[in-house]
Amino acid sequence: MANDEVILLGFWASVFGIRPRIALEEKEVKYEYREEELVGYVKSPLLLQMNPIHKKIPVLIHNGKPICESFIGVEYIDEVWKDKAPLLPSDPYDRAQARFWADYIDKKLYDPAKKMHTTKGDELEAAKKDLIEVLKVLEGVLGDETYFGGDNFGYLDIALIGFYGWFLTYETYGNFSIEAECPKIVAWGKRCMQRDTVAKTLPDQQKVLEFAKLVRQMIGLE
Repeated sequence: MANDEVILLGFWASVFGIRPRIALEEKEVKYEYREEELVGYVKSPLLLQMNPIHKKIPVLIHNGKPICESFIGVEYIDEVWKDKAPLLPSDPYDRAQARFWADYIDKKLYDPAKKMHTTKGDELEAAKKDLIEVLKVLEGVLGDETYFGGDNFGYLDIALIGFYGWFLTYETYGNFSIEAECPKIVAWGKRCMQRDTVAKTLPDQQKVLEFAKLVRQMIGLE
């Protein structure tokens, strides 16, 4: 598939957009990354054309055909580029479990994580409590393994690692230490950052914090 055209539409700070980028890097796929300007809600004609239903990133475009939604994109990448190590477990049960916990991350972690920089007062405190609770559950899933896939970095690691780039933001507005609450998750994040595929893709935590400050200003919190 050396002659394939692969384009990825994304946004640098998005926890969803980071997933197919890392998957492509892990598979060593040559691709063109196109940054969308989402702060002012200005969406490119290509994004609107390729994802007319949801009109959001990420969108993987493979030979002119769009694949939308982050997990669907990661699984597509895993199925198409099979010459590199698989991202999903080969065992059907393990694969089902990886998908279950990935779904858990989106349904249980994203909302309190977003509220960490878009709310204040009691709502922020409630979000912090929920965030810590979800991360503790995920610590239990990780256990003492190197990655969520055991010795192999894979699907569930990709599902969660984008949030690691926001940890400084959560800590700043929540006034707490994630490492003190969830040391295994922080240690896992640091291990992931030792991988070139993650380090070159994940945004700098200080840059994310500056972006969060901009968002707070836009919604009148600062």
